Amino acid sequence: MKKVAILGSTGSIGTQTLDVVRENPDRFKVTALTCGSNTELLAEQIEEFRPEFASAEREEDAARFASRFPDVKFGWGRQGLIDAACGSCDMVLNALVGMRGLEPTYYAIKAGKDIALANKETLVAGGSLVMDAARSKGVKILPVDSEHSAIFQCLEGNAGRPLNKILLTASGGPFRGYSLAQLEKVTLEQALNHPRWTMGAKITVDSATMMNKGLEVIEARWLFDAPPEKIQILVHPQSIVHSAVEFEDKSVIAQMGVPDMRIPISLALGYPDRLKSSEPGLDFFGQGANLTFEKPDTSVFKCIGFAYDAIREEGSYPVVLNGANEALVDLFLRGKIRFVDIQDTLERVMDRHRPEYGLDLEGILEADCRARESIKEYFS
Repeated sequence: MKKVAILGSTGSIGTQTLDVVRENPDRFKVTALTCGSNTELLAEQIEEFRPEFASAEREEDAARFASRFPDVKFGWGRQGLIDAACGSCDMVLNALVGMRGLEPTYYAIKAGKDIALANKETLVAGGSLVMDAARSKGVKILPVDSEHSAIFQCLEGNAGRPLNKILLTASGGPFRGYSLAQLEKVTLEQALNHPRWTMGAKITVDSATMMNKGLEVIEARWLFDAPPEKIQILVHPQSIVHSAVEFEDKSVIAQMGVPDMRIPISLALGYPDRLKSSEPGLDFFGQGANLTFEKPDTSVFKCIGFAYDAIREEGSYPVVLNGANEALVDLFLRGKIRFVDIQDTLERVMDRHRPEYGLDLEGILEADCRARESIKEYFS
C-alpha cells in the first residue's frame, strides 16, 4: 500500500485526489493532509482518512485541531508543509497554489520522496534546482497537470527517440477571441467564469490571462528537457486532446480523454499502473466528435510571450515573472487593479529586471520576495 501525503487537500486537486483514494482503499493510505483557510473541510477529511499528520495555515487552528484529534500530530504554516512533505510517506502530491509549493517539494525530494506535482510554480521558479535534486536522489516527478500528464504518457515507450515538438494544448480561457480593447472592459466575475474547468481563483485568472499556459511552457521545459522553441501552444477549446508530441518522423502521438482531473491524478498516484475508473469515458460521437485547434493570439495575450522570454533567458527571470504575476493576480482578485493591468505591469517588470544566475533555494525565495515588493511599489 502506497503512503501518500497531500499538500493542499481542501482545494480542487486535493479533493479530487481524495476521490481517487476513496475508489482505491486497498492501494493508498493518506498519511498527511494540509490546508490553508478551509479548516472545516480539513476536519471532515481528518475524520474520514485519519492521517498521522495534518497542518493548517494558522497556529491557532492547529492548536484547536490538536485537542479535537489527539491521535493526529499537527503542524502549521511553512514548517507544517515541510513536515508533511518529509514525514511518513512514499509520495507527496503537491496541490498547493503558488510559490509556497516550492520549499516542501524541494525538501521532500531531498528526503527521497516521489512527487506527484500539480504545483507548477515549483518548476517555474526552481526548475534547475529541483530537477538536479531529483536526479541526485533518484526521485520520480510525475506530472498531475492534465497537459503535462498527457505529454508524459505520449513519451512512454519512446525513451531515446528525439522530439521534434511538444504540442501543449490550451482551452483559450473565457476570453478566447477577444481583442485588446475588449480586455480593457473585463470584470472579475467574467475572469472567474472558466468555460471548461472548475479551479481555484488564482489559477482561473491565470487561465484567463493565459499566463497559466505560459507557466506550463516553462514547466514542460524542465519536465521533458525540451528547449522552448520545441514547445508549441495549441488553443483547443474542447479540452479533449490534453496534449501531444511530434517526433522526428513527423508522427504525432496525442493523449485524449474527458476533461476530468481525476484521470491524471490517478495515473500519478498509481504509476506505473493504471487504475480502473467508474466514470464514463470519452464519447467520440458526442463531446469528442468535433475537435478544433487555433494559434494563440500573443498580441492580445501577452503573458505567453513573457513566459517564453523568461525561460529563454533562465536565471531569475522565471522567478520574477511568477512572483510578480502572483502579486498582481492577488491585487486583481481584491479589486485593486484592472484585468489588463496584470500583463501591462508584467511587461514593465520584465523589461527592467536585471537577472541573477546560479540561484540556490534561498536566492530563489529572495528574488521572489523582491518581485512581489516591486509590485507593491507600482501600486502604492
